[in-house]
Amino acid sequence: MKPQKEFSQDQIDRIVEMAWEDRTPFEAIEHQFGIKEAQVRKIMRSEMKRTSFTMWRERVSGRKTKHSTTSEALRFKSQNQKG
Repeated sequence: MKPQKEFSQDQIDRIVEMAWEDRTPFEAIEHQFGIKEAQVRKIMRSEMKRTSFTMWRERVSGRKTKHSTTSEALRFKSQNQKG
């Protein structure tokens, strides 16, 4: 198993924000931060209340916009995203 990457609190906050957004696919998070969906779930579980995490998991499970297979997914930027 790979060791978990170390992220600053600002990076963790950004990962949580991107994961919470319905239109940001996991592939975009992987492209920006180098972590897979399973690692995003671990971060979300540790950073959120249990009920919020459960609600988020139910919402994103199987959602097409969170599991994009096109390169277009890597180009989506939130209005809050810097750069």
